[in-house]
Amino acid sequence: MASADGEPGTGGLPLEFEVGNHDEILSLVERIRQRDLFDANTATAFTVGLKLFSEVMLENRKHPLFDEFRPHFAEFMKRLKSAP
Repeated sequence: MASADGEPGTGGLPLEFEVGNHDEILSLVERIRQRDLFDANTATAFTVGLKLFSEVMLENRKHPLFDEFRPHFAEFMKRLKSAP
């Protein structure tokens, strides 16, 4: 990972974690890339970030942190899924 100005991250260690997801993320990345919403790199980052975030929300659906945001996120996902 690099900083916003392109410099290598501190320590040079990769970020590693394990996570599950109810979707096939790689196929979703390809679908978003094909829609030409963003360049390929941005489409990949967007899709992976969105799926990681949405899975945390799903697994913690009763957490009060998401109460106000949940309806907006649901609307955003509907709009994303219906966009050409």
